[in-house]
Amino acid sequence: MTADKTPKPAKAPKAPKKGVQWAEHWKAAIPTRETLAGNRWLKPVAHRVLEPRLWHLQHEAVARGAAIGIFWAFAIPFAQTVAAVAHSVWWRANIPVAAGATLLTNPFTVSFWLWLAYQTGSLLIDAPPPAPLAESESVVAWMASFGGPAILGMGIFAVGGGALAYVCVKLAWRLRIWFKRRNR
Repeated sequence: MTADKTPKPAKAPKAPKKGVQWAEHWKAAIPTRETLAGNRWLKPVAHRVLEPRLWHLQHEAVARGAAIGIFWAFAIPFAQTVAAVAHSVWWRANIPVAAGATLLTNPFTVSFWLWLAYQTGSLLIDAPPPAPLAESESVVAWMASFGGPAILGMGIFAVGGGALAYVCVKLAWRLRIWFKRRNR
């Protein structure tokens, strides 16, 4: 007796459910430790980057991660996440918190932060307001007149914001524990 070897039709893919939560989409887009371990670019440093302490929510690691992320968000205008992750490994901080904190200065908010940094820096060094752009002046020279105060302001935001983030996370963690103990 011969068995019928006709292929069975493949099941049609299920239509996505209506009202799928946005969190599920974000969760699928975030790389896991396993996907990072398989990345060929991370192979040389995978044993350090994938250390479990750097991924768990422990109060000291989270506070360090927030401070590192905020610092690098203001310290450099590009590759902030890479710098934050590298320093999180170095200082044993929570990597996802550090990477997430760098999003404080993103393409949508950077103009506000640069304006605020310029205002802060010009207050401290008593810089005169930049003159309007003259026809004979280049745009680069005109923009350079903003540079000194803005760099000073961003440096202040980086150091002050990092320290403030560290203290706020430690304080919030202690308050959370205090409320938990009080409710027992």
